[in-house]
Amino acid sequence: MKTAAEQGNRGAALVRPASVEEGVYDSIYERLMSLDIAPGARIPIDVMARELNVSQTPVRGALARLEREGLVHKAHLIGYSAAPQLDRKQFEDLFHFRLLIEPEGARLAALNMTPEAFAHLEEIAADMADGDEPVDRTSRYSRFARIDAHFHDEILRIADNEVIRSTLFNQHIHLHLFRLMFHSRVTQEALEEHNELLAAFRVGDPAAVEAAMREHILRSRDRLMQAFE
Repeated sequence: MKTAAEQGNRGAALVRPASVEEGVYDSIYERLMSLDIAPGARIPIDVMARELNVSQTPVRGALARLEREGLVHKAHLIGYSAAPQLDRKQFEDLFHFRLLIEPEGARLAALNMTPEAFAHLEEIAADMADGDEPVDRTSRYSRFARIDAHFHDEILRIADNEVIRSTLFNQHIHLHLFRLMFHSRVTQEALEEHNELLAAFRVGDPAAVEAAMREHILRSRDRLMQAFE
């Protein structure tokens, strides 16, 4: 017969630190994406731990992960803070770069596309549109940003050009762009454009795929430009 303390310890052991850290990560990530944590604001580890009712260890792990994604910065003797928002010049430079690179990446993906790869791309798009569970607006928007990044990265994985893929991936473009405007229009119109892109992939027309990706990026730029007006 186990004592109450032993049973309690066994129950605690079932909650793995990784799962706690994942929950902390999701919470801080959503706050960053919805601007509940303002760009440039400090993120004291002890305060965040109290707010989330966890120890400081999973908070440190989550912030280290967010630092790798470019959403938080760490400074010596200061600690963590939310990454600054893109300014207009950075925004315009970023879209200029995307227009040079991503349409060509999409064209290469069309040339390399297989039925299996296309089916997986459709699954990602469906997950982006529907989600697995009813969530609040903040969670849904933050989740959409993450899957949108995955959708674009998957296209570049299929393109099989690691220079293009790694360059775009390491910039964490989509996460930074989605922080500019917390609005349902951003997600709804992006979904429609993804469907147009998938339609071009479906018929196997590299030129149409390239044009659809270019149009998607241009429309995205126009939508998000409003953040600077």
